[in-house]
Amino acid sequence: MNILFTSAGRRSYLVNYFKNVIGDEGTIHVANSSVYSTAMEFGDYSVITPLIHDEAYIPFLKEYCLRHHIEAIIPLFDIDLPVLAKNHDAFNELGIAIIVSNEEVIDVCNDKWKTVLFLKENGIHTPLTYISIVDVKEAIRLGHLNFPLMIKPRWGMGSISVLEARNMDELIVLYAKTKHAIDTTYLAFESKQNREQSIIIQEKLLGQEYGLDIINDLDGNYEATIVKVKHAMRSGETDCAETVHHPKLIHIGERLSEVLGHLGNLDVDAFCMNDVPIILEMNARFGGGYPFSHMAGVNLPLAMMNWLTGKDVDQSLFQATAGIVSYKNLSIIKAGEKRPIAMDLK
Repeated sequence: MNILFTSAGRRSYLVNYFKNVIGDEGTIHVANSSVYSTAMEFGDYSVITPLIHDEAYIPFLKEYCLRHHIEAIIPLFDIDLPVLAKNHDAFNELGIAIIVSNEEVIDVCNDKWKTVLFLKENGIHTPLTYISIVDVKEAIRLGHLNFPLMIKPRWGMGSISVLEARNMDELIVLYAKTKHAIDTTYLAFESKQNREQSIIIQEKLLGQEYGLDIINDLDGNYEATIVKVKHAMRSGETDCAETVHHPKLIHIGERLSEVLGHLGNLDVDAFCMNDVPIILEMNARFGGGYPFSHMAGVNLPLAMMNWLTGKDVDQSLFQATAGIVSYKNLSIIKAGEKRPIAMDLK
């Protein structure tokens, strides 16, 4: 089976996980819009794509997939998800599977305001969240909200422009700074849906932070929830984590699987405050926390390959050993030594 990762960025570990599964029975292709992508060095082949929102992006992917006999696409970047979800059927007609949830699921996960509304509608705790400074001022006046507060792009990724305000003066200044960042970066693409309400303001959670991998099969059926304590963070991504057995968070994971119906992995940030689970964010893709599940014995890449090829999937692939502590490590590689870059389809 030939697999294409789109918007692969620095997810070289995922490329290696899938290469280990496929072995000599297929090839791994890695795509990114920039040549300066670590993962490009680890695939069997790599290709530079148009930007995601370029009108040439989807035609480019179709042609590349047909030319290289790609059977499945796995997107790894939030901005990529809605574009590929919208074109899911068109690729399916060509015999190319895209491992992406439907447009409604992607919308709920990518739009942090809709995430909050969705969680509340389904009886799942989430931080106090506001969509305007006017509402925040009123909540503070009534004693419903206190500083510090977190300012975030409504359609954001990682820790980009996530700022902490300790008082009203800081809130006003940092709100304007976040707005400027949204307007001048790739965050502007999804934020154009509602420029005037493109920022959310949340209470700062102070409990223990956890990462969840909530795994569904490719039909949206629940398989497992893997829970990890986050011991260290770097630039919005987990740097060190430990797998744990946490019945309450496992129950929340099963509940989220039921009400959301995502495909594959759902990467979730959660807190526990006074023993109450609170869901912060959801990402309908492989997240930066998956390697910690993998190191503890989970093998979602193998499960995905089996699902795609119609093979049985053993439940042991979703069983993580508790108490496994793993770290991410920085390493340096020299560009261009691993494989040629297939930059041109002509």
